[in-house]
Amino acid sequence: MATVVLVTKYWYGWHQEQTRKLFKKYKPTHVIHLAALVGGLYKNMKYKLTFLRDNIHINDNVLHTAYLTHTTKVISCLSTCVFPDKVTYPLDETKIHCGLPHESNFGYAHAKRMVDVQNHAYKEEFGCNFTSAIPTNIFGPHDNFDLEDSHVIPGLVHKCYLAKKHNTPFVVSGTGKPLRQFIYSYDLAKLFIWMLREYNDVEPVTLCVGEDEEVSIRKVADAIVEATGFQREYIFDTTRADGQFRKPASNKKLLRLIGGFEFTPFNQVLITIVFCQALDTTVKWFCENYDNARTGRKV
Repeated sequence: MATVVLVTKYWYGWHQEQTRKLFKKYKPTHVIHLAALVGGLYKNMKYKLTFLRDNIHINDNVLHTAYLTHTTKVISCLSTCVFPDKVTYPLDETKIHCGLPHESNFGYAHAKRMVDVQNHAYKEEFGCNFTSAIPTNIFGPHDNFDLEDSHVIPGLVHKCYLAKKHNTPFVVSGTGKPLRQFIYSYDLAKLFIWMLREYNDVEPVTLCVGEDEEVSIRKVADAIVEATGFQREYIFDTTRADGQFRKPASNKKLLRLIGGFEFTPFNQVLITIVFCQALDTTVKWFCENYDNARTGRKV
């Protein structure tokens, strides 16, 4: 019988002994490797070496321990920031190593790229069934809502929640013009299960909606204002950096392999009822679980 372990904790991966203890305790046959030092745009820009070095440690510890313990399969989670900054769109799995990543994600992106390199090396030298998934921006209940470390939707949800609570302005960093693709965490979970069961190639797979479903940060902020019931006007702080303007990724490989998949959509022109349900679920969960959610508060 298969034993699946999700390696999610940063310190489980960074500390070699903790990684070994985790594998010894659960004896996993299959591993979904999600452990990483992550952060928002500004933290990535400030701590490039830390993000590079710590994530290299984490990835090496998890993959090598999986090899030593004869783990049947490992799926590691990459990010669309691994793709080159100067490249033709849409992004696909063949373009990961075709140029330098965007400067704002320099350390994190290079560390994550090395997972793909390691996967190929482990397969060629030892025959390991190691592969990777490349999701776009994720959101959903139980996310990391830390204002410094979170990604765009959970960070904005937390900001808007505090603005409503304290009757202060809701300030969105940047111009609101950059475009992103979003994937609901429940959709991503289904796709990880599919990869565990069906996908055995070392080459990565991009897990995302179509490249025609990019949404501006302004549209995201509008949707969050609606979901939280925020009544005041909100502003965009254009003195803050926007980061990469767009990085549209293709899901053609995924759909060809899986034979079709119904994503929870976020339409650029009209925010669909289905997405609103997903975002409403996320916002409702956060408001109801604020005291226990990952918000960066010191207890």
